Amino acid sequence: MGILSCFSSIPRQWRTPKTIIGLFVLELCISIATLALYGIAQPDLYRTKLWQEGSLHGWNSSPSEIIYAYANYRPISTPLPWSSWITKFNVVIAVLSLFLLLVKGIMFITHVFYPLLSVLVHALLVALYAVSIHAQTASDMSDPEHPQHGAPWYITRGCGAPVSEALVGYCKQAKAVLAVTVLLCALFTAYLLLSLFSLYPTRSFRASRSSKIDEADEEAARPWEMGQVPPPPTISGGLKSPTTPRTMAFQTLSGDRFKGKGKKKAEAGTLGIGLGAGGDGERPPLRHHISMGDERREGMGRMA
Repeated sequence: MGILSCFSSIPRQWRTPKTIIGLFVLELCISIATLALYGIAQPDLYRTKLWQEGSLHGWNSSPSEIIYAYANYRPISTPLPWSSWITKFNVVIAVLSLFLLLVKGIMFITHVFYPLLSVLVHALLVALYAVSIHAQTASDMSDPEHPQHGAPWYITRGCGAPVSEALVGYCKQAKAVLAVTVLLCALFTAYLLLSLFSLYPTRSFRASRSSKIDEADEEAARPWEMGQVPPPPTISGGLKSPTTPRTMAFQTLSGDRFKGKGKKKAEAGTLGIGLGAGGDGERPPLRHHISMGDERREGMGRMA
């Protein structure tokens, strides 16, 4: 009961529903563009090429360092900006966010997408896209001779000269991937803030909540309708079997029979009539019954 009361005290209405609808439309446009960019880059359209271009200019490590390390059995890990993991991760979160957008839209139309649920969903999405931003802008310190402090060169240096002209398009595409990732992360942060804002109870909500609590207390204090019904006359001192008219009739008849028998015993003692051998107060058989029996036998003998 306490858990239900706690949930009922949380607001379920959005303060700015039109703003939420606008964010849904904006998220749909950005999510489609993000999924397209992530899908084009997967599995390795330009990642290794940009990595190699940076190593030619001494801006970061070289992809061949990984091969040399594996050949010499030297432990090494691929830097995050150039790893295949971040490319796959981006595709996964893009598909997940687009699926959640469809679910959110349906739940919002059916009035079951509450601000509390929105906080949980968008907090998760903010965390996922924050991880993606961190991986895309991570440093590359695998080569001590060519360290990369901060984001990759296509973000900090741009896509102009001395970059090869064949990679200019890929360079701009990689920058666009980071841009849409930041936009979605900011959009989900806006969702999160609006959800928290809607969770803060207004004065009208607090007033209605207080009135509901008072009504519940009054209803609980009100006596139960069947609590004041007097018990049946035959019930006293505890719960017994119910008494029906038929039961009362049988009890009455039984009592009259026993009382009549006792009355007959008392009359018999008063009149001086002897009791039988059994001592049950029954009269001995009358003689004329016997005589009648004898007379009948005599008459039958005569007839024979």
